[in-house]
Amino acid sequence: MQLSIEISKYPLSTEYIPPILGFIEELNLQPGLTVLTNTMSTQVFGEYDAVMQALQHCIRWSFERYGKVVFVVKFIHGDLRP
Repeated sequence: MQLSIEISKYPLSTEYIPPILGFIEELNLQPGLTVLTNTMSTQVFGEYDAVMQALQHCIRWSFERYGKVVFVVKFIHGDLRP
């Protein structure tokens, strides 16, 4: 089953750019995903289990590395990449 997600990250600190870029870089290191980033959000496409495993890893990595952040995620069944 294919999954598409759109994710936005909102660091709760004045230094917000490094945590956002770090999260995107970590997502791009995950195997089996297509990651597209624009100025408003990051879209991730791939097999359901691969996307969810990567998301779990990257969110945990971000919390441990950067502290308090807010994530907003939309989950859409299917491959909706442009």
